[in-house]
Amino acid sequence: MSFVHLHTHSEYSLLDGANRIGDLVRRAKELEMPGLALTDHGCMFGAWTFHKTASKEGITPIVGMEAYVAPGDRRDRSRSGQGERAYYHLILLARDQVGYKNLVKLSSIGYTEGFYHRPRVDREVLARYSEGLIVSSACMASEVARHLTADNWDGAREAAEWYANLFDGRYYLEVQAHDSEGQAELNQNIFKLAEELGLPVVATNDAHFLRPEDHEAHDILLCIGLGKDRDDPARMRYDEGLYFKSAEEMASRFPDRPDVIENTLKIADEVDLKFEKTYLLPAFPLPEGHSDENEFLEHLALEGAKRRFGDPLPTEAQERFDYEMEVIKGTGYAGYFLITQDFIRWARDHDIPVGPGRGSAAGSLVAYALGITNLDPLEFDLLFERFLNPERISMPDIDIDFCYERRGEVIEYTRQKYGKDAVGQIITFGTMKSRAVIRDVGRALGFEPSETDRIAKLIPNQPGQAFTVQEAVDGLKEVKDFYNLDERHKQLFDYSITLEGLARHASVHAAGIVIAPGPIDDYVPVSVQTGKNGGNGDDAMVVTQYDMNCLDETGMLKMDFLGLRTLTVIHDAVVMLKAKHGKMLARGGNAGVFQFESNLANDKLRAMKCDRFEDLIATNALIRPGPLDSGMTDVFIDRKIGRKEVIYPHPDLEKVLKPTYGVIVYQEQVMRIASELAGFTLGEADVLRKAVGKKIATLIKEELGKFVERAVERGVDKRVALELSSQIETFGRYGFNRSHSAAYSLISYHTAWLKAHHPAELMAALLSSVLDNTDSVVKYIGACRDLPRYLPKLEESLEVLPPDVNESGWKFIVTEAGKIRFGLGAVRGVGQSAAHSVLDARQHGRFTSLFDFLERIDIRALNKRACEALIAA
Repeated sequence: MSFVHLHTHSEYSLLDGANRIGDLVRRAKELEMPGLALTDHGCMFGAWTFHKTASKEGITPIVGMEAYVAPGDRRDRSRSGQGERAYYHLILLARDQVGYKNLVKLSSIGYTEGFYHRPRVDREVLARYSEGLIVSSACMASEVARHLTADNWDGAREAAEWYANLFDGRYYLEVQAHDSEGQAELNQNIFKLAEELGLPVVATNDAHFLRPEDHEAHDILLCIGLGKDRDDPARMRYDEGLYFKSAEEMASRFPDRPDVIENTLKIADEVDLKFEKTYLLPAFPLPEGHSDENEFLEHLALEGAKRRFGDPLPTEAQERFDYEMEVIKGTGYAGYFLITQDFIRWARDHDIPVGPGRGSAAGSLVAYALGITNLDPLEFDLLFERFLNPERISMPDIDIDFCYERRGEVIEYTRQKYGKDAVGQIITFGTMKSRAVIRDVGRALGFEPSETDRIAKLIPNQPGQAFTVQEAVDGLKEVKDFYNLDERHKQLFDYSITLEGLARHASVHAAGIVIAPGPIDDYVPVSVQTGKNGGNGDDAMVVTQYDMNCLDETGMLKMDFLGLRTLTVIHDAVVMLKAKHGKMLARGGNAGVFQFESNLANDKLRAMKCDRFEDLIATNALIRPGPLDSGMTDVFIDRKIGRKEVIYPHPDLEKVLKPTYGVIVYQEQVMRIASELAGFTLGEADVLRKAVGKKIATLIKEELGKFVERAVERGVDKRVALELSSQIETFGRYGFNRSHSAAYSLISYHTAWLKAHHPAELMAALLSSVLDNTDSVVKYIGACRDLPRYLPKLEESLEVLPPDVNESGWKFIVTEAGKIRFGLGAVRGVGQSAAHSVLDARQHGRFTSLFDFLERIDIRALNKRACEALIAA
C-alpha cells in the first residue's frame, strides 16, 4: 500500500509547523512514499528548498500552499468583528509550470493586496489564476467545512460547486485522519456531500509535526507563537494525531474507502514540475545611438580605462581589458555591469559616499574602469577569475558600500529606474538559536525570566565556538546539573533540543536587493514590507519570499547595498578639515580606524612594525579566527620582522609568496600556485580554491590529486608537490579574499590618514556616527583624551566640550579653536525634532537667556522632559 501526504506544514508555517524540510523528505522516503506536498500557511517560503530536497531524494515534490480565502473581496477589511470569518482555508497544489506560476501570483497577491491578519486571496483572483492548479477543500477551517459544521448545507453545496466548476476535474473534497473534535462527523458529511455532487474525495492528515512523540514540543511551539503559557485554559491546542502518518495508518482510518488513499497517488502522478536555473537579468535602458549592451559596456569601460591608465592603454592593461571584456560578453553579463555602474555613478553625482569596492569584484579591471571599484587590480595583483570564472559560470557578485545615512536614496533611485514592482528586498528567517530557544520555551513553561536567562547564558554562543542545546547538555557540567535538577527542567531542555533551529520569524535582509526584468512576482513569490505609514502604500517595498540562497539558484539578479558607517565618517571629516598632524598606524591607538580598532588588530600591527600598505592588506586577512588558530599570523609576523627565515616551498613560488613572506595568506595565492606549478588555468585554479575554502572533501581530494599529478608532470618533485598540496589544504582553508582585503584596507588607510593629519575632524565625525549609542560616545571621548600617546605632534588631549544650545549642531562639530563640541543628537532624552527646533530658533540669533530660549523654541517639539535633559547636560 502507498500514500502521498498532500496537506503538510513545515517550519515555514512560522511557529505553527515543527517539521524541518529535510526531515519531512527523509521520513517520506523511509515510508516509501512516491511523492510529498508542502502546503504552508499562505506562503511559499520553503517551496524552492523543498522542491530541490525532494527531487534529490527521488520523491515527487508537489509545491503547494494552504491559502487563506477572504469570504468576499480580499481588499475588504470591514468584515472583521461583524461575526464573519476574515478568511477560510483552501489547499492549492501546482500541477505543472503554469500552475506554479499561478501559485506564485496568488501567494504574492495575498500579501500585496489582501493582507489582513493573514495574506488573503478571494474568488476573483482564484478564477484569474486557476490554470494548472489542483485544489482540495482543506481542513475544518475551510469554507465547505465551516458550512457543514454549522449545518448550512446550501452554503456548503454552493461553495463546493463553485470550486468544482472552476477547477474542473481538479477539485477534491478533503477528509482528515485525526481525532480533532467534530472531525469524524465532518468526514461523514463530506462523504455525503461528495456523493450528492459527484465529487472525488482525498484523505490528508494536516501534518504539523513529524512523529507522535513530537506533539508536546509542537504544543510548546504554539504557545511561543501565541505568547501564551502552556497552562492557559483558553489557548488553542492541536490534536495529538497531526503527525506524519504512514500509508498503513492512513488507510486504517478509512477502511471502507480505499479511493481516498488512491486519489493521493493519482494527484501525485499528475504533477510534473521541474525547476531549472535561468539567469533573469533586467535589460539596461540604452542611450540613443547604442543598440547593444555589449557594445555600450565596452564603449563606457574603454573610456574609463583611458582615464585611469592613459591613452593608449599600456600593454598589460589592454590585454587584461580585452580578456575581461571577452569573458563578460561570453557570459551575457554586460547588463549586470551597466546596471551596477549606473547606480554607483548616480550616487557619486549626488554626493553620496561610495566605497572603493568590496569582495572579489575589486579584481576586475573593467569594474575599475567603470568606477564600480576604486583600486587598481594590476597594481595590487588582484585576479579577475576570483570574481568571474570563465570555466565555471555563475552570476557575478558585486557588493557595494554606501554611506549608511543615504543608502536608501540609492535604493529608491533603482526602484524609480527599473520599476517599483521590479525592485525588492530579500527575506531572511530568524531561527530559534540555543540561548533564544531556552528563553522562549521557558516562558511557555512558566519559568521566571531571570532563571531561564541564567541558564541560557551558560551556553556558549561566540562565533566558531557556539554550542547547541544538546551539546551544552552533553558537554557542560553546569548545564547538565540543571537538566538533572527535576522533571520541569528536563522538559525545558528536551523541548528546546527539539525546537532549536526552527524558523521563528521572517525579516528583511539588511542589505540584499533583487532587480528583476519585470514584476518580481512574475518569477518568484513576494511578500511585502509595510510602508512608513502602514499598509501597502506607494512607500511599501516588496520582499521576496525566497531567501538569498534560493534566489541565487533561481537566477535572479541580487546585490548587496550595504550601509557602511565609516564612509559617512570619512565624508563628514573631509567636510570639516582644518589641521594637520603626523603618522600613527604602527604605534597603535587605532580607535576609529576602519577594521583596525580592536586590541587584537592593534597588537598585530605593532608586533609586525607595520610600515607599508601591503601590511594592512595582510593584517586584514590574518586577524581572522582561522589564521590565528592555525598559527599563520605568528609565522607571518616572525618572518616579517626577521625573527624567522623566509622559506618558499618551491623557487618558482617566490614571486607569488614574497609579499607574504612565504605564507599562503590569500585565496588568490592558492590560485597562483596551482597556475605556476601545475599549469592550471586561473579558471581551473578557482575551482580548486573554492573546493578548499568550502571544505568539500570529495572535491578537495579530486582537485588536489589533479594538482599533484600535473605538477609532477611539469617537473616538480613529488614530495614537494605533496607537501604543497597539504599546505594548500591547511592554509587555503583559512585563506582570505585578497581583493576584499585590499579594497577595505584602502578605507582603513583613509581613516588612518585622517586621524593622523586631521584628528579633530575625524573624531567629531566618528562621534557623530554613534549618536544613538552612549557607550560608543563615551569610548570615543576617551580616545580623544588618549590621542597624544599616539600622535606625538599633538601636545594635549583633544577636548570635547559639553553641549551648548548656542554652539551645538545635531552632530558633533569642530570649533574654530580646534575643539569638538558635543552634538545635541547624542544628548539622551532629546530627540531629532526637539534638537531641530533649537537649531531652527537659533537661525534668528543667539539665545541670550533661559527665558529667551523658552520663548523662542517650539514647545510642541521640545517639551519639558527634553528641556530638562538639556539643562542636565
